[in-house]
Amino acid sequence: MGKSADLIARREAVTPRGIPMVTSVTVASANGATLVDLEGRELIDFAGGIGVMNVGHCQATVVEAIREQAAKLLHTCIHVATYEPYIALCEKLVDLLPHGERTKVMLVNSGAEAVENAVKIARQSTNRPAIICYTEGFHGRTLMAMSLTSKYGYKIGCGPYAPEVYRLPFPNHYRYGDGMTEAAFVERELGRFSDSLVNSVAAEQVAAVLLEPVQGEGGFIPVPAAYLRGLRKLCDKHGILMILDEVQSGFCRTGRWAAFQHYDVVPDISTWAKAMGGGLPIGAVIGKADVMDGARPGTIGGTYGGNPVACAASLETIRLMEELQLGPRAMAIGQRVTERFQQLQKRFPSWIGDVRGLGAMVGIELIENGDLHQPATELTAEVLKACVARGLLILGAGIYGNVIRFLAPLVITDEQLDQGLDILTDEIVKAMERRAGSA
Repeated sequence: MGKSADLIARREAVTPRGIPMVTSVTVASANGATLVDLEGRELIDFAGGIGVMNVGHCQATVVEAIREQAAKLLHTCIHVATYEPYIALCEKLVDLLPHGERTKVMLVNSGAEAVENAVKIARQSTNRPAIICYTEGFHGRTLMAMSLTSKYGYKIGCGPYAPEVYRLPFPNHYRYGDGMTEAAFVERELGRFSDSLVNSVAAEQVAAVLLEPVQGEGGFIPVPAAYLRGLRKLCDKHGILMILDEVQSGFCRTGRWAAFQHYDVVPDISTWAKAMGGGLPIGAVIGKADVMDGARPGTIGGTYGGNPVACAASLETIRLMEELQLGPRAMAIGQRVTERFQQLQKRFPSWIGDVRGLGAMVGIELIENGDLHQPATELTAEVLKACVARGLLILGAGIYGNVIRFLAPLVITDEQLDQGLDILTDEIVKAMERRAGSA
């Protein structure tokens, strides 16, 4: 038995099967956009730790910031004593991501924790109980976040779920457009939202509407710009807060600090995690000061939220993003990836239903027989497994598992990017040709 197989066997012996294991890859070390497994084999990383490693693995200055802070202060809890890294990071986030005239920030440990606290803040600020969310959305696996998450594979057997959650179809023009123009589709979906305030839950009972500007686990689906702007107006009309979940789309992934910056829309509250820590667990809730101050003293927070070492890593990660201009780099990467996928789509229009995304958050949806209602789930899994065998780590997404998503570190070299895209497109072509030959 090899080292990797031995480690997997040890894992299976001591960890519950409920923890996902989507690939058989093991990792001994990593640098930039390269992973090294226990046998010493190198893999190109198109997964980025599920969108975490935007600045790349083990960046020297991030590692040094962690080392320096660890030698000074590991923990004291922000509730007990105030320390510089927490405040400095909050100040930086306020500067980068202003929510109106005055902005405040709380730091947490993860995206799910950010969502949980955002909902608590929204409910206290408005004195309303209900939350509206969307199909295909993913917001975490804790109780409230799981209740808001749409994909039932993540939540079967975990109920009862949190109450006062109301769900609408996500405005996915590709899947639900019914041949309508995007403008007509948006008008219909905004009408659906207004109708829900009559036939599902009264507007005066709704604290907030929560959505991802670009759905992550749901299949890398950007919300139509006109929909988000129209939703902002409806929220203002009815006194409903807008919460935008930027956990996967934030920190340069889409080419801006926030995906919402592409839409000229400012939320009342936003949630963050993943890429902001450079590999360490940290998240944030950012919001308008008067909304954030709606939470009563003692009702939000946690022992480890804003750990000083994680804050130091985040500050250096953000500094690197600025220095390396990872926003513009994400746009260039995204254009390159999209062009390759679109070339493939022209060649195989009956298999590749859609190529979509924002910046370097790009997805390619595989279908059967040119029918978007026939997801090519098995074909997608076959391609992903073949890519791993050839040294490319890449993940799927979508409610049917038929979307291949691109989440490579934004420091990836052009050579690595092209090499990885060559492997991916080659495996897609081979899988489709095998299907055609067996038909």
